[in-house]
Amino acid sequence: MRNITLTVNGQSVTAQVEPRTHLADFLREHLALTGTHLGCEHGVCGACTVAVNGEIARSCITYAVQCDGAEVTTIEGFDDDALMARLREAFTTKHGLQCGYCTPGMLIAARDLVRRFEQADARLIREEMSGNLCRCTGYMGIVAAVEQVMAERAELAALPPSQATLGPAPGPAAQISGQDRQPSAPARAAEAESRRAVPTADLEEISEEGLITLEQSFVVDHPPAEVWEFFGNLPQVARCMPGAAITKVSGDRLEGEIRVKLGPITAAFAGQGRITRDAAARRATIVGQGRDTRSGSRARGRIVYVVNDDAHGGTRVEVEIGYALAGTLAHFGRGGIVIDLANRLTQAFAENLKTRLAGGDTQTADGSAPAALDAGGLVWSVLWERLKAALRRLVGGR
Repeated sequence: MRNITLTVNGQSVTAQVEPRTHLADFLREHLALTGTHLGCEHGVCGACTVAVNGEIARSCITYAVQCDGAEVTTIEGFDDDALMARLREAFTTKHGLQCGYCTPGMLIAARDLVRRFEQADARLIREEMSGNLCRCTGYMGIVAAVEQVMAERAELAALPPSQATLGPAPGPAAQISGQDRQPSAPARAAEAESRRAVPTADLEEISEEGLITLEQSFVVDHPPAEVWEFFGNLPQVARCMPGAAITKVSGDRLEGEIRVKLGPITAAFAGQGRITRDAAARRATIVGQGRDTRSGSRARGRIVYVVNDDAHGGTRVEVEIGYALAGTLAHFGRGGIVIDLANRLTQAFAENLKTRLAGGDTQTADGSAPAALDAGGLVWSVLWERLKAALRRLVGGR
């Protein structure tokens, strides 16, 4: 891990990152700046374009450590920029966007073009914007939007000057020697082994920065004292969650695994956690982290749950979940559909909890490990329900 300090959208940021962490992943996963999109992850499509020291750069092929000491501006950092505001307006009026996935990178590249050229016809605009790909618009609206802003260029306020430092900012990372860039075979083997190992960092130091937070609640027809006591048995609680298992409990420390099926991919996140229980308030907090050894994906998170009396009898359980994903499977945790998926998981957990409290067993008949959580199947069921709801609204409207 390396310490870096950089300025992102005008604010100083200090963090520890692995040398292989790309700037795009750092922005999205550490700082939750999801306006920077990931497309090809090879520096070809331009969706991840940001400004580094005033010049555009591909954040998917720029290492975060290379930007130590640099100023980075993402699409979120141009909210008060007059030139960007004009480009956004032109992209809207000229129909230069459809799905919007390429749009943040397009806007940053277009702003750079307008800043560098006093005049530009359609041919030059196409050439200069050729590093940003779009699969929706056919580019006609994009070119028209940039042409319109170029025609108004003289009326715009003074544009910020170019710093003529294209690409990653010079700094400590730029001085890495060739020997440092090419680690020895033992060093590579040690790094590979560290990726396979279960995280063992001090759980008190797990960062809660940049967590995506969801709130859920459910009601069970059992007294709060009984539900609170049941929650004290973590292995039994884990059996209520599809794909989850607690393998070891020692005091307030625990180890476990959650298996998630994403189509043909099955990921097994093994990790450690720490639980803090407040019996008087019937409130508990669990923090933890884990890693899938196959994909190298990592997860960290926090769960807070409170057991309360329900107004209609029984118990209401309030749950707050904060999570962050990094690596190959991180794309699964992006998008509003995660909220619907969390609702489905909460429903499944609540039903299994009721079964356990009633004396039933949610374990498999042969006592084997629980099946992996079929996240792909849940996503498709969510999409199907959304489609049916849309059709009902359409028919009802007619």
